[in-house]
Amino acid sequence: MNEQFKLPLVTALTEHVNRKPISFHVPGHKYGRIFSESRSFFQSILQLDATELSGLDDLHAPEGAILEAENLLAELFQVKKSYFLVNGSTVGNLAMIMAACSEEDFVLVQRNCHKSILNALQLAKAQPIFLEPEFDLERKVAAGVSLDTVKKAIDLYPQAKAVILTYPNYYGMVYDLRGIIKEAHFHKIPVLVDEAHGAHLIIGGPFPDSAVSLGADIVVQSAHKTLPAMTMGSFLHYNSQLVSNDRLKKYLGIFQSSSPSYPIMASLDIARHYIASYGQQDIDYLLRRIEAFKGVLGDNPAIKVLDFPDGQEGDPLKIIIQSTCELNGFELQREFESHSIFTELADPNNVLLIFPLLKDGQEYPLEKAAKMMKDITAGLPLMDSKEEYENKGEKITQLAVDYKKLSKLDMEEVCLEQSIGRICAEQIIPYPPGVPLLLQGEEITKIKFSELQRLLETGARFQGGALLKEGRIKVFTA
Repeated sequence: MNEQFKLPLVTALTEHVNRKPISFHVPGHKYGRIFSESRSFFQSILQLDATELSGLDDLHAPEGAILEAENLLAELFQVKKSYFLVNGSTVGNLAMIMAACSEEDFVLVQRNCHKSILNALQLAKAQPIFLEPEFDLERKVAAGVSLDTVKKAIDLYPQAKAVILTYPNYYGMVYDLRGIIKEAHFHKIPVLVDEAHGAHLIIGGPFPDSAVSLGADIVVQSAHKTLPAMTMGSFLHYNSQLVSNDRLKKYLGIFQSSSPSYPIMASLDIARHYIASYGQQDIDYLLRRIEAFKGVLGDNPAIKVLDFPDGQEGDPLKIIIQSTCELNGFELQREFESHSIFTELADPNNVLLIFPLLKDGQEYPLEKAAKMMKDITAGLPLMDSKEEYENKGEKITQLAVDYKKLSKLDMEEVCLEQSIGRICAEQIIPYPPGVPLLLQGEEITKIKFSELQRLLETGARFQGGALLKEGRIKVFTA
C-alpha cells in the first residue's frame, strides 16, 4: 500500500473516539458533550469551514459579523477592545509582548511562564529579569510571584517596560495580582497577563477574580481550555493607557494566520455566549457535582484530593489528585488512561483534572469516572512522602547570556553529569504544562540538574532536549 494513502492522524483520532473517553482535560467542549441540542450543528463542523466571502466578514479588517462578535466580547469583559485569536494564546502572548517591548528593554517576567512568553521576548530581543515564584509545599509545585518580589524587582529595574505574569497557574492557583498591578501602575509600568487557564473567571465567585477585572493592561485567555471553544480558539483583551493598541493590532496582523478558521471563530462566539448566560443556578449545580465527585474519591488512602485551604482562593475546576501510593503521578496517569480516563497532566507527585464547566442539568459521567479511579487505586501499597525539590535560590535573576549574543555562540553536546555550571543551549520544557525547566542562555545549576534528573526518572515528557534519553544535553562552548 502506498504510504501516501494512509491517514495516520485520522485513524488515531477515530480509534480514540471509539474508546468513549471521559475527558478531564482541554478543550472545554469535552468531545462535544457540553453542547446543548440547540448547538448540535457544531458536530457538522466542516459546514462552517468557510472563508472571507460576502457577509462573512474578515478577521483582519472586521466590519460586520466578526466585529459585532468581538464587540459583544469586549462588552462582556468590560474592556476597551477584545480580539478573537485563531492561533491560540501563543499568538496573543507574542503580540502583546512585541507591542509593549523593544530591543534591549528590561522586562520583569514570572519564571514559571509558558514557552510562548520566552519566545516572544527572544523575538523582541528584550532583556528578561526573571521573578522566581513561591513554592507550594502541599502541592509540591511552583505557584505565583509574591508582591514583595515584584516590589524589589521594580526597585532594581525602575526602567522596566512591562511586568509579565501567568495567572492563574496551570494548577488553578492564584496570588495577589491586584496588589502587583497597583504597584506596577504606580510606576507607570504595564502589566501583561497570560490568563490562558482563566477565561471562565469572569463568572465571579466561587472563582477567583479575573486579571481583566483586576485592571491588567492586556490579558490573553485560552477559551478552548475551560470554555466550549475549539482548540486554538483564544481571546485577547486590551484595556491599557500604557501600551499602544495600534502596535498591538499591527503585531496581531503579523502573527495571526491570513486564513483564519471560521469554525474556530464560530466556537469563540459560542464560548462567549455560553459564559455570558452562565447563572447562579449553573454555579450551584456545578459546585454540587464537583463536591459529589470529590466525595467518591475522598476516602481512598492511595490518593489525596487536594483542596484550597480556608482563606486561599483557587479555581474549583482544577482538581489535583496527589499520589500517596507506590505509583508516581505519571504512572497514576497512565493507569487512568488504560481505562480511558484521560487527564490534563501529571507531574512526579500529582495528576491534574480539569472539570467541565457544566450548566444546570447537563449530564457528564463524573461519578462513573470517580468510581473507576477509586477502583483503579484501591489496594495499592502506600508510600511514605519524601522531601521534594524546592527552589531556594535567588528570587530575581537574569540569563547568563542575553538573547542578542546567543546566536553568535557555538554549542556542543555533553553528558548530563558534565553540564552543571555550563550554559544551556536549548530549552528543556516538560510538556504539559509547557513551563521551561531550563532556558536557552541559563546556567545549569545543581538544583536545576537535580530536578531534571527527577523528571527523567519519573517519566516526564519533554519538548526540546532530544538527547535527554541518551543522557546528553546541548550547552554553549566555553
